[in-house]
Amino acid sequence: MGSYLNPGAGLFEMSLNSEIYVDKSRLIEQTNRRIKTQQRFICVSRPRRFGKSMALHMLAAYYGRSENTADLFGGLSVGKTESYKNHLNRYDVIRINLQEFVNAAKGIDAMLKMLNDYLIFDLLETYHDIRFRDEKNLIQVMKDIYIKTNRSFIILIDEWDCLFREYQQDKGVQKQYLDFLRAWLKDQEYVALAYMTGILPIKKYGSHSALNMFTEYSMTDPGNLAEFFGFTEEEVKKLCTEYGMNFEEAEAWYNGYQLLAHEKKGSRAYAMYSPKSVVEAMMRHKFGTYWNQTETYEALKMYIQMNMDGLKDSIIEMLAGGVIPINTGTFSNDMTSFASKDDVMTLLVHLGYLTYDSEKGTVSIPNKEVLQEYANAISTMEWREVTDAIQESRKLLEALWNLDGDKVAKGIDQAHREISILQYNDENSLSCAINLAFYSAREYYTIIRELPTGKGFADICFLPRKLHTDKPAAVIELKWDKSAKGAITQIKKKEYVDALKEYHGNLILAGINYDKKTKKHSCEIEKMNF
Repeated sequence: MGSYLNPGAGLFEMSLNSEIYVDKSRLIEQTNRRIKTQQRFICVSRPRRFGKSMALHMLAAYYGRSENTADLFGGLSVGKTESYKNHLNRYDVIRINLQEFVNAAKGIDAMLKMLNDYLIFDLLETYHDIRFRDEKNLIQVMKDIYIKTNRSFIILIDEWDCLFREYQQDKGVQKQYLDFLRAWLKDQEYVALAYMTGILPIKKYGSHSALNMFTEYSMTDPGNLAEFFGFTEEEVKKLCTEYGMNFEEAEAWYNGYQLLAHEKKGSRAYAMYSPKSVVEAMMRHKFGTYWNQTETYEALKMYIQMNMDGLKDSIIEMLAGGVIPINTGTFSNDMTSFASKDDVMTLLVHLGYLTYDSEKGTVSIPNKEVLQEYANAISTMEWREVTDAIQESRKLLEALWNLDGDKVAKGIDQAHREISILQYNDENSLSCAINLAFYSAREYYTIIRELPTGKGFADICFLPRKLHTDKPAAVIELKWDKSAKGAITQIKKKEYVDALKEYHGNLILAGINYDKKTKKHSCEIEKMNF
């Protein structure tokens, strides 16, 4: 057993021994299908703290020949699959974290030499009885081992893209690194499987996008690996039951990454949760912001303040709960080459700050936890109008609870003036402004736009989550250049109230109208006490 060659199962055992372990071992069933095939090159990209490293430790423990790990895997879900015994402990595994080498070496030449030398050290120590053509050449050493022993390698690379983050502007360094990976892996018979993980998909770099042997699985196209990108809804429900935590609250805090998987039986959508956040919430028995604790919001701030092609408008609309159309096809898979706001937003998808709906071609802010990251970033930027609206939203919500229609109307007037960046010309833009004005409502409510009710769709519904049933539900009907009283009448006429029977006795009806001539809002509020 070496540091990099057949590193053993120690790190995976730590995961198994943890108080919370969610079984993702069926990933192995997927990788087994690729062994020694033309599809043996896999690149998985997903945000930080989404279980990338744990997956590599698991694969190293399963495939590595240095120890028998049947006891670790026999009771897991992979132990019930047909291919389980065929590949268990049958390969020489090389597992590396590229960040380790980038941090330790000064410059790309020193980094690649260190990687070459350290891997060769482990290989020569294990295969000391083989005569090598060139003991200083990693590729030749691995070829000689394969020729003499017929043992092929499983190569696992974590943080494969860290060099592109460290050397963002240095195209020469990036090219040199890609050339190394291509020479080491592509068309090499000694590679039984190469599995790389990172935050970004493979860099598009002219002819050097020719790591084209890799099949990519990303936040914009997870393929049939979607269920392994985080915790699924079923897994989170089980943990909530075990730890006595409210699932609806967990859903509001950590759900929102909707990944569409294309499988043999057709497409399937997975509601994906951040593993780091869910585990912390269960262990601490408290919902909060955990995913990005090890980072700052400075990275998010840097990107959203670029304001390319109206990026600011789109961010504000998403803060209000809206969705934005996007073209992900022009993204260059790096953190510097941005031709449009679509490229910036696509990067934010890969970083976990936005979620992508591949069916609709739209992006949105996934959940309450990530929404707080935006609020933190914006609070330090010159987006004063947005910050003021967020801060005032608590008072506006209290005015709604107190049935104070005049105060609600004045609050929305103020939010409208401050957020004049939004085009205010129809009921949709009115809805966006009101959702942002009621920003604080998300602390207590599930907010639904156009909820099917009775004979139509209620414009906005505030439905209290189970931990906040002391708060009233609210149906808000919007009118453009008509009347607030007419909005209340419509709520009753179209039987919206009947569709919310479980909230009778604690239900608020609010009608809000915008007058184009006076540029003022009016608001009528009633409470249903039956």
